[in-house]
Amino acid sequence: MKRSRFSEEQIIAVLKEQEAGMPTADVCRRHGISSATFYKWKSKYGGLEVSEARRLRQLEQENERLKKLLADSMLDNAMLKEISAKNSSARCQTAGGGSSSEGLRGEPASCLRGAGRGPDDGALCQPSA
Repeated sequence: MKRSRFSEEQIIAVLKEQEAGMPTADVCRRHGISSATFYKWKSKYGGLEVSEARRLRQLEQENERLKKLLADSMLDNAMLKEISAKNSSARCQTAGGGSSSEGLRGEPASCLRGAGRGPDDGALCQPSA
């Protein structure tokens, strides 16, 4: 993320200048910012004090960190599910999908067609025709 030239304190000072009665165009010209930037700051920081703005920044940083952690854990979870599905289907293929209670290598009957433990097991363990 691009770092601003202005700190929260400076932004709030600029907004207070305009609130004190100085025209927006003069405030923007004086500080070298566009009116779009000024109104974006006003929507984000309008009415805040410096301590509240610092707290807002801390919360935004924490939120960003937590979002990254969540994305990483969701990715790990998806990879584990994929690996589990591959292992399950490989186990089912070596078992042959027969109708006995035990596969060729002593695989449990849960790997046979229709004998899955969960609602998704049957779809993964069905032998190919």
